[in-house]
Amino acid sequence: MDRPLESPLTQLAYFAGHEQFQPETLVEHAVLAEKAGFDMVLVSEHFHPWVDDVGASGFAFATIAAMAQATQSIQFTTAVTTPLWRYHPAVVAQAAATLDRISGGRFSLGVGTGENLNEGPLGYDFPKYAERASRMSEALDIMRALLDREKLTFEGEWYQTDRAKLYSPPVHDLPIFMAAGGPKSAGLAARKAEGIITSVKDPAVTFERVIDPGRAAAIDAGRPPPRIIATRWSIRASDPDEAWKTLGAWRGLRAPGRLEAVDPMVLRERADSMDRAEILDLYSKVETAEDYVSVYAPLITDVQADVVGIQTTSVDQPSTIAMLGSDVLPALRDL
Repeated sequence: MDRPLESPLTQLAYFAGHEQFQPETLVEHAVLAEKAGFDMVLVSEHFHPWVDDVGASGFAFATIAAMAQATQSIQFTTAVTTPLWRYHPAVVAQAAATLDRISGGRFSLGVGTGENLNEGPLGYDFPKYAERASRMSEALDIMRALLDREKLTFEGEWYQTDRAKLYSPPVHDLPIFMAAGGPKSAGLAARKAEGIITSVKDPAVTFERVIDPGRAAAIDAGRPPPRIIATRWSIRASDPDEAWKTLGAWRGLRAPGRLEAVDPMVLRERADSMDRAEILDLYSKVETAEDYVSVYAPLITDVQADVVGIQTTSVDQPSTIAMLGSDVLPALRDL
């Protein structure tokens, strides 16, 4: 079933990171994001955080349920969950349908092929990309069928179902977005999901590696072009010392071997052994509202994303959310 774009205007999303904040704090941030005028909350889903000293790791599906009860209109998307090991794809579909019902039709499902940080601690092997993509292909088939209210018997290489059916189905046509950083994942997302989630550093590179391959794959499959959720990381700080403090929970995200690591302590040690400037240079630095507009405007004007995700961290997140609402979102909407 093809799902049309709900609005011709770019939606603006706030990123809620389970790796940084405890779940009760993220619920408060979702309430603040709705008051600030955001259209959506992108919610990360991790078992382990990126570092062990200041990280967190709440259960995202429960957090989103609490967010839904505390808000009225803002939408929610997982960014992203992995339906390949910890959860059978049918269980992820069940969770998505339940969250859609609890939120009154405000949930979309974002999935990705994951990191060993979330699978290895529970005893699962984390294979090379080819197997992860093969698993994801089957997972997308299963989740799409169940979310479309089918009774499904499935015999795949990786997953099986026997007359599986969601008896609490979603209340709206629930789209699936798949994370992609390269052409293979973009093609898979375009063929079997409704959209792509991608992190943008250089819009030209994103077009070359993600958007154009996704559109080409959609055309070949006779499907509409995928909807694009484009995100970008920023650090709000006035100087390098504050920036490093601000980045605390995320500094392992850019450490070597992040996809294969199991222990957040290892990523912390690797990050802390690197030159701080080398890590900070991998993020956009912002301080003022004008800085934020400069960083995120290209995701609207150049990437022309359907959803722009503001992934930002600061030493005072509530005041940052308020500033985004009063000074940044109106300027981005004018674009």
